[in-house]
Amino acid sequence: MSSNNLIVVAAGGTGGHLFPAQALSEVLVSRGYRVHLMTDERVRDYGKSFPAEKIHIIPAASPSPTLSKLHLLPGRLLRLYSGYRKAKTLLKELSPIAVVGFGGYPSFPPVFAAKSLGIPTAVHEQNAVLGRANTVLAGKADFVATSFRDTIGIPAHSVNKVAFTGNPVRAIALARARTPYPSVVNSANISLVVFGGSQGANFFSDFMPRVFDAMPPELRLRIKLVQQCRAEDIETSRNNYKIAGVSAELETFFADMPSRLAGAHLVVCRAGASSIAELGVIGRPAALVPLPHAIDNDQLRNAQSFASAGAGWVFPQNELNAEEFAKFLSGLMEDGQVLKRAAAAALNHGIPDAAARLADLTINLGHAHK
Repeated sequence: MSSNNLIVVAAGGTGGHLFPAQALSEVLVSRGYRVHLMTDERVRDYGKSFPAEKIHIIPAASPSPTLSKLHLLPGRLLRLYSGYRKAKTLLKELSPIAVVGFGGYPSFPPVFAAKSLGIPTAVHEQNAVLGRANTVLAGKADFVATSFRDTIGIPAHSVNKVAFTGNPVRAIALARARTPYPSVVNSANISLVVFGGSQGANFFSDFMPRVFDAMPPELRLRIKLVQQCRAEDIETSRNNYKIAGVSAELETFFADMPSRLAGAHLVVCRAGASSIAELGVIGRPAALVPLPHAIDNDQLRNAQSFASAGAGWVFPQNELNAEEFAKFLSGLMEDGQVLKRAAAAALNHGIPDAAARLADLTINLGHAHK
């Protein structure tokens, strides 16, 4: 191994970008490499367990405000340039063998800076649609790693750089990989996990109590619910479920979410890339409600990929009806074989060695340029 065994990962500071970056970093560290992370201030909410020697906060902003906010563009471009200068100074000092970007505008400055310094670069796309940051960075990168085999939006000039790896899954989720599916047929209770991420929990807090109200009482009483709620919704939801007679464990955040997924018969959630990846690795069926109005409909494409594999079902939010969804859930509870088949299909959709694949590519890239 080279005496300089440092790799820099760059990512937007939300879970969707940071979780796969963390998964790659866990593998790199296990192989004796050092990792530094470049990201934004939001890392304080998601990066507590990130295995980096150091986390660098890099100024960044979206360069493309809406027409009504064009007056913000000069300030945003100045912030991106400030981030570029800071990233370039740091990269000169650190001299990493490679820089890997995971999307989000905070990955812009480090990848551009690395390219200007002749440092090998790669980008990883988590979703089934290439994100806006990665669409620009794809032309700069030495390779583009994808989570889905048929990722939409790869620029023509970058098609020959594409490597399918899957979406890296954190060690906490890999520890639950292929947990045997709990039989619905022989179970007195049905374990249901509901979560929506920071942009989705409010919808489920409002919608799911109405779904349970529309269920036959004998089925409703069998449900053991685990649900993520926003802090402002949690007491109202707790009261609603108590009135409905539903046994519910509600929290604003579950640090052990993969273990909750492993114990679930069915998951109801958004279709973020990390959620899809963890459902596949653990092997759990899901009713997916993609985040509406998401840029490029990435969550819808993620959900469609999972559902087309037979692993779940897609429900556009604007078409959801509480009574109809209650009938759907009731039908699944009464026919456990459907859920069992979907759980097996989820496993086939998952890529448990995605982080190892991406680590191989990254290490080879870094040493090939030495």
